[in-house]
Amino acid sequence: MTPRRSDLVVLGSYSAVSLALGYLSLESSLTTPAWALVALFVAGIATILVSRRHPLVAFIAVVVLLPLSFAGGSGAEAVLTVAMLHRCGVDLRPRQAWTAFATAAVSGTLAALVLAIRVRLGPPLLGLAPRVDLDAWPLDWLGIATVVVAVSLISTLVGLNVGHRRRELRALVERAEQMRRERDQEAHIAAVLERERIAREMHDVIAHSLAVMVAVADGAQASAAARPEESRRAIGRVAETGRRTLVEMRRLLTTVRAEGDSVDRQPTQATMERIPSLVEESRIAGLPVRFEQTGDIDADAVVGLTVYRIVQEALTNVLRHARDVQDVVVKISIADDGLSILVEDTSAQALPIVDPGRGLVGIRERAAFYDGHVEAGLRPGGGWRVFVRLQTEKR
Repeated sequence: MTPRRSDLVVLGSYSAVSLALGYLSLESSLTTPAWALVALFVAGIATILVSRRHPLVAFIAVVVLLPLSFAGGSGAEAVLTVAMLHRCGVDLRPRQAWTAFATAAVSGTLAALVLAIRVRLGPPLLGLAPRVDLDAWPLDWLGIATVVVAVSLISTLVGLNVGHRRRELRALVERAEQMRRERDQEAHIAAVLERERIAREMHDVIAHSLAVMVAVADGAQASAAARPEESRRAIGRVAETGRRTLVEMRRLLTTVRAEGDSVDRQPTQATMERIPSLVEESRIAGLPVRFEQTGDIDADAVVGLTVYRIVQEALTNVLRHARDVQDVVVKISIADDGLSILVEDTSAQALPIVDPGRGLVGIRERAAFYDGHVEAGLRPGGGWRVFVRLQTEKR
């Protein structure tokens, strides 16, 4: 129930009770003073109207109006006490709600004493004749006070129960909203990581393949006049490399588009078993590569793709950046607790790299996945050295 609607309910209920009790108080010859009924009714209406903006003022007004209503009115203002205690239980903390109940209980006890004396000595109540048993007022006081305190207690307990349920529902809604935001954030992070992975794979595939194709094409162009047959074979290797690159690109794009389950979702078939083929491609492109491997690793291990991509990126960098290459060494050493990758070339002195580009960044990211570390830099005397250590020990 919205605040405005609840105020209308209280206003309607209080008005109906006031009119009914006011009629009973005025239709008999034993009438309650009309000015008192009107004054209390106006004060009650004003209390309801200000209760939302000034709840403390409204509560104080209700506490004061109850004894006054029992002293010279119709008692209809007891409705305001019940409504205010219910609202305190709904809107306030339990300790504050119980403080409001204690205050209202004191006011109700005082109002019960006033009413016990009024029905004997004061103005008539609801057109009833005054009571003559003056000595029985303590019993009436006790009975009226018990009823007032009991009704106040029930109203407070109902309000606390409603407020507790509303707070629980609000907490559940907030928790659901928080979980939705966390889910959206996790989905966004997953999408970003997936895009980063796809970008890294595409960079590895395209950069290496284009470097090989450019190197082979340059060789074919240089030998076209003197050795046409060798030039034609080189052009054929360029076409073969291009077709293989297209196949890998289709797999990557299929993964991005998330097409049917029957499509092979493997972004690439790169494993450590393909490293000799990778080295051979580099030799065809003009690099004097020597490959050494000590130890064995499961051919199906996920680490195989990481090793392949690291070697591929390191050889691509040699193809693209090294000048006057005399020797390139690719060495993989496999142990029980990890493996190391060394790719170094002997070439003309290179300038220090200011921007590492995506190549070295991709190598470091792949190594970090296996708690590894990367050393990359210039070699004394010329060339470049990349050393990667991966932790593959099962934990």
